[in-house]
Amino acid sequence: MDITPLIIIIVAIVALCVGVSATVFAQKKMARTASKQILEEARLEAENIKKQKLLEAKEKELKITNEAERLANQRMSKVQSAEARAKQREIQLNQQQSENQRAKNENEATKNHLEMQMSMIEEKKAEIERMHKSAVETLEHLSGLSSEEAKEKLVETMKDEAKTAAASYINEIMDEAKLTANKEAKRIVIQSIQRVATETAIENSVTVFHIDSDEIKGRIIGREGRNIRALEAHTGIEIIVDDTPEAIVLSSFDPVRREVARLALHQLVSDGRIHPARIEEVVTKVRKQIEEEIIETGKRTAIDLGIHGLNPELIRMVGKMKYRSSYGQNLLQHARETANLCAVMASELGLNPKKARRAGLLHDIGKVPDEEPELPHALLGMKLAEKYKEKPDICNAIGAHHDEVEPTTLLAPIVQICDAISGARPGARREIVEAYLKRLNDLEQLAMSYPGVIKTYAIQAGRELRVIVGADKIDDAETEQLSAEIARKIQDEMTYPGQVKITVIRETRAVSFAK
Repeated sequence: MDITPLIIIIVAIVALCVGVSATVFAQKKMARTASKQILEEARLEAENIKKQKLLEAKEKELKITNEAERLANQRMSKVQSAEARAKQREIQLNQQQSENQRAKNENEATKNHLEMQMSMIEEKKAEIERMHKSAVETLEHLSGLSSEEAKEKLVETMKDEAKTAAASYINEIMDEAKLTANKEAKRIVIQSIQRVATETAIENSVTVFHIDSDEIKGRIIGREGRNIRALEAHTGIEIIVDDTPEAIVLSSFDPVRREVARLALHQLVSDGRIHPARIEEVVTKVRKQIEEEIIETGKRTAIDLGIHGLNPELIRMVGKMKYRSSYGQNLLQHARETANLCAVMASELGLNPKKARRAGLLHDIGKVPDEEPELPHALLGMKLAEKYKEKPDICNAIGAHHDEVEPTTLLAPIVQICDAISGARPGARREIVEAYLKRLNDLEQLAMSYPGVIKTYAIQAGRELRVIVGADKIDDAETEQLSAEIARKIQDEMTYPGQVKITVIRETRAVSFAK
């Protein structure tokens, strides 16, 4: 049996064991060396930490010591400043005490002096009262009147003097006002315009077009607003479509344009076909119809009034009056009324009624011109009448009916008066009869509330108030004062158009009977 492989194996195992032992020994040695090194490093690090902590402790101790010294110094300085303030306060208190003592002494001296003066004043007062009583008794003995009677007489005299001075002052003011009457009148007119401007503007510039349902508004506006833009372009007015139920507002200062737009809208809504081409066709047709109607209205008016030979342009202007209003009164109706009144008045005065009627019909044509020159309507009407070959007396009557030119014939005042009569007629201009009568009654009742008034009469459609007073209750000087007081109260408490003239009448009547 061959034992060589076995020996080889044993040798290898022994060699392996020896190698392992050597490796383990080497590792143990290395581990001991590493542990010594770690211990040394830990010792060094511990010493460093110890030194660092000692340094930090010394620094902290130094800081605490410095802080304690600083606080001690602060407290010492505070104590010193407090001691200084206390000393200063003590000095001030001593000074104040000495001043209070001195003031007390002065007050005592002043009090004694005042007591002496008061006693002297009381003695003087008693002496003055005795002298006053003696003087009053002497005056009563000399005048034969008691003090109360003399006082009342003095008050009455002062009242009379004050009333006379007030009346004189009022007269001076009235004289000065007459000198500046034109300026004051313009101011009053401007204030009146301000009170009614909004209402008049709405009345003269707006027409409301009623529709059956709000769905039609969308059709009138059209896609992207094409229809409403076409309507505004062809009619020359502004169309306002807002949230107002079942209504569209047509706005323009030209009443003929508003009427054209109203009739065109009526036809378009009734027909149902609303588009730009149809709008142009309908507006053109309606404008032609309105123009024909204006001429026909002018001709019919001239025929009804028996006026012949009018220029066609004047006839057209008369027809345009149908679409114009003034203070709520239709202008054509006003012109017809004025023409008829002028004819009646001219007949009564023995003048030519036909000329008067013609002038009355044409007196307001300046309110309906095709152009808008910067002239008052009376002057513009006169120029239009001259342009269309009307006679000079007719032209003068038109121009003078608001005093823009001097009247040269009797026709001018007739037209002026009849124009005022037609405009002032109850119910003609905005104001209904009930409101008109109430205003007249309020005027009369306001004047009757003053003492001494016997009767009051509101005349000239409320433009004048006549007040009759008793001659035995009010003198002449008081009548002027009463007139001014009534005028002031009317201004403060009532609303009225234009101005109101207050006339106070005081008359003495002697009545006897023959038997």
